[in-house]
Amino acid sequence: MESSYFHRLGRQSYYTFSLAVIQSFKELHFNDLLVRNTFYSVKLNIYGYIEAIGISLLFGFIIGLIPFFRSLLSRYVDAIRFIPLTAVTGLFIAWFGIETNMKVQFLAFGIIVYLLPVVVQRISEIDKIYLQTSYTLGATNWQTFKSVYWPFVTSKIFDDIRVLTAISWTYIIVAELVNKTGGVGALIFTAARQSRLDKVFAILFIIVIIGISDKLFQWLDKKLFLGVPKWFELTQPVRPCGKNFIFVALEIAENSHRELFRGEKLSF
Repeated sequence: MESSYFHRLGRQSYYTFSLAVIQSFKELHFNDLLVRNTFYSVKLNIYGYIEAIGISLLFGFIIGLIPFFRSLLSRYVDAIRFIPLTAVTGLFIAWFGIETNMKVQFLAFGIIVYLLPVVVQRISEIDKIYLQTSYTLGATNWQTFKSVYWPFVTSKIFDDIRVLTAISWTYIIVAELVNKTGGVGALIFTAARQSRLDKVFAILFIIVIIGISDKLFQWLDKKLFLGVPKWFELTQPVRPCGKNFIFVALEIAENSHRELFRGEKLSF
């Protein structure tokens, strides 16, 4: 009887709290400007994504393709992943002030420390057979970059970006607490200080819904890289790559590589 009583009490408390979370959306919308603050946080994250992707691709290709920079900086690139980002907030305030630009730079840096090593790693994963095929056809360094390195890395990096998009949301509270000008991170902090757990869970629910942006990257990957061969996926057929003769030769090399791979599997 006693256990049944506590079970009913716990279930009643759960339903009561769930109802409080639902009801808090009205207060968040009218009193705390939830929609405007949500768009503000999304804007910060998008700016951070764009800057981080651009910087990571630029320096990633420089480090991954130029031996001098690779030997000079590769160790440091791997080491920056261990930087505690919350500990360097003061540096970003000193460098960029306390306005929106500082928050964007902080979020971008939070993505760069993980994305830059991934770009360098993706470059090193390119199979030598495609590079050898490109050079055998007399391709210049620029043609090799455009036909081999760029499509391979960018098609793969979209999958990595989908995984890393959650990182900036991890640091959104830290960024928005500086000179609080809005955002869901600032709303969560204020609600927690007021012991309004219903508001906290409501805002967390909004962030989870925003996480559906992961599907946006999947859609972009299909649209932007429809003609890029998925190298290393040797069990899938090659997709058409257009009229570039280097791409055609790379497809032939990929088919040969696949047949060799299958032959090796059969020989065991």
